[in-house]
Amino acid sequence: MAKKRPQKKAAGAPQVTNGEVPVVGAREPCPCGSGRRYKACHGRAAAHAVTELVQRPFEGLAGECDWVALRELVPAATVPLHPKGGLPEGVPSVTLATVLPMAWPALRRDDGSVLLALQNDTSSGDLSRDLADTLQRALEAEPGTPVAARRVPVEGPRLQDLLDPEAGFEPVVHTGFEFWVPESAEGPSPEVAASLERANAAAIPTVKLPGVEAAYWCETPEKNHLRWVMPHPEEKLLDALARLHAAGTSSLGEGTRLVGSFRAHGLVVPVWDLPSAMTAEDCEKPAAAFAERLAGALASEAPLTAEERRARGGLTNRQVTLS
Repeated sequence: MAKKRPQKKAAGAPQVTNGEVPVVGAREPCPCGSGRRYKACHGRAAAHAVTELVQRPFEGLAGECDWVALRELVPAATVPLHPKGGLPEGVPSVTLATVLPMAWPALRRDDGSVLLALQNDTSSGDLSRDLADTLQRALEAEPGTPVAARRVPVEGPRLQDLLDPEAGFEPVVHTGFEFWVPESAEGPSPEVAASLERANAAAIPTVKLPGVEAAYWCETPEKNHLRWVMPHPEEKLLDALARLHAAGTSSLGEGTRLVGSFRAHGLVVPVWDLPSAMTAEDCEKPAAAFAERLAGALASEAPLTAEERRARGGLTNRQVTLS
């Protein structure tokens, strides 16, 4: 097989230093003028950055468990965000939203307020850096304009650098996506109205339980579920759940069952099947009682018994990784 001839530098191609090379499409000629495609030249560092997945992108933020829940489990919710140093001039509020119309990454409204979408696809392995980049661009965007997706620079701030760590994080779960349209607006555009109709039709009824952290009840046609994002180290939590399961105390009452767990953004999300008649309000006291039992199981240092090891194996086999 004949060897490929080395490619010549494109005539008249700009000669730039590493720090000045802009990001272009992977198959486009590299702006440095080497004659090679970007992915085989200066794009290598960017591609390497994409593969370096940050396992817990929300670690260190207030409400890490709720960040995970809103990213993976909750259809419609909003949370006020509090930038370090306060809101910039001309920005009356910054709000995190699960999704925005037409899958916009962010939106600067006519009044200058900012909506930041959480459930969009991202370009790198660090979701926190991607969201921080979008937030910064939204704060600087012209009022009345959405913010487009882009490939995020390899180095840049993360949400942990931009948000006040002392501020609270209190999600508000909505029954639909009407929060997309400001109360003062005359009405959405036809495109936003169509997106709103589609989103409302697909939304699963969801309620955040009060009294326990990051536990969300949801209603599906066949049965209801409780999905509870927990902050404990995975191995320690699985041991504790196994102890309760083997003891017959892992349920939330008659007709309920701990069926497994998700793994999402470095945290474990136990899931219970619930009877279709069991409402979110019905879950509140059983969930609080379970939290007390779990605290006791987490405190145990005793080795797992044979029955507890079998229970743990069953729980592990039913674990699904979302991200």
